[in-house]
Amino acid sequence: MFGALDRDLMGRALALAAQGLYTTTPNPRVGCVIVKDGCIVGEGWHEKAGGPHAEVAALAQAGEAARGATAYVSLEPCNHVGRTLPCSDALVTAGVARVVAAMRDPNPEARGGGERLAAAGIAFEHGLLEEAARELNIGFVSRLTRDRPWVRMKIAASLDGRTALANGQSQWITGAEARRDGHAWRARACAVLTGIGTVKQDNPRLDVREVATTRQPLRVVIDSRLETPANARILDGGKVLIFCAGDDPVRREALEARGAEICVLANPSGKVDLPAMLAELARRGTNEVHVEGGVKLNGSLVREGCVDELIVYLAPSLLGDSAQGMVGLAAMSALDERVALKIRGVDRIGGDIRIIARL
Repeated sequence: MFGALDRDLMGRALALAAQGLYTTTPNPRVGCVIVKDGCIVGEGWHEKAGGPHAEVAALAQAGEAARGATAYVSLEPCNHVGRTLPCSDALVTAGVARVVAAMRDPNPEARGGGERLAAAGIAFEHGLLEEAARELNIGFVSRLTRDRPWVRMKIAASLDGRTALANGQSQWITGAEARRDGHAWRARACAVLTGIGTVKQDNPRLDVREVATTRQPLRVVIDSRLETPANARILDGGKVLIFCAGDDPVRREALEARGAEICVLANPSGKVDLPAMLAELARRGTNEVHVEGGVKLNGSLVREGCVDELIVYLAPSLLGDSAQGMVGLAAMSALDERVALKIRGVDRIGGDIRIIARL
């Protein structure tokens, strides 16, 4: 159905889409390549929400050469009026002859572009490099199909699986290259999440500093008793959302004075309702959440089914049994109780090893 040239051109569309890795949220990352007589006559990518979609940018570059051409798009052209007009209509007006999409649009409000194109007599095909397209927009797909963001948990540990000394000291277990790579994962996320324990112990900023980015992710703190200090560094610049289980007017006022937003979301145990928190983040347009927490929060998120992926950096060192672990889970009596993971990648980052695994 698809030839080698089709694959190469869709690969180019995906590479263009990846240029929006840090900027398109809450929209998907989309690239488009327009080809006529074997030559690229136009290409574009979606840069940010509210800006031109990839197809519109590519059509503007192609001009009259788009008539009779083939458009390769990493996501089915939209078919609704949002901040911009439908891309399906733009392609029809331009007179393209064929549109190839890597994947259909999971957004029920926007899908239907393929049918619109077919009704206008334009050949529409999809499924080319679909897995790669889904991976690029895994958070967007998760939010639209599961009503929750895609959640990655980042852990930096010694080779024996320890994340901090018994006294809490953890800076730095891994090397500079691994920390820079971790910031790249922060940058692509819509939100960076941590717990009150990490805020108190490490007083982190949790912003993106090691890689270039035009935006900072939302910073989210899980703080059941609303104990975040008003002078915490995480409150310095940028938006912060604090989920708690019980309100405290005095503490709320102090935190709101620092620009924080407070969201009360309790479960029956008097803790923050973690699945409901993810649903709330999805409602706010959050596609990907990057977790940097301690052993207790990590364990709670895993136990409650709130983690999709682990990014673990292992340093060539040993910290011993008294040091803190990675994920706090209840004692198991049989191996079939273990949390099953699927390894997605193992790479060397500087002097450390990065493992990507999915639950």
